[in-house]
Amino acid sequence: MSFPANCKYTEDHEWVRVESGNIAYVGITDYAQGELGELVYIEVETVGKTVAAHEIFGTVEAVKTTSDLFMPITAKVLEFNAKVSDSGDPSLVNSDPYGDGWIIKIEIANPADLNGLMDADAYKAHVS
Repeated sequence: MSFPANCKYTEDHEWVRVESGNIAYVGITDYAQGELGELVYIEVETVGKTVAAHEIFGTVEAVKTTSDLFMPITAKVLEFNAKVSDSGDPSLVNSDPYGDGWIIKIEIANPADLNGLMDADAYKAHVS
């Protein structure tokens, strides 16, 4: 299992990786994709909207279950990754959860909110 140090993590198994300034990417962790199994569909209908921390920004559907995706911090959803959308390949989240398998690109409302998330070591302990 992978726990990249350049990400922040939530108890709900989402990760955030800041790219530049207040722009970041969000996805589900390696642990989460392993628990869900092969993803077959991802839905995000919040592009263009500001979503509060802990609110649902989308859903992921695996062969046996559907799970909500929770926004790690308050942010505006700028983009839904076309590579994993219904026109793409949702299983990229399984094979590359921290790379091509990112789910949304966001604009962070308050960068200080990142301080409330877990670092890689804390998240690793959380799932152990």
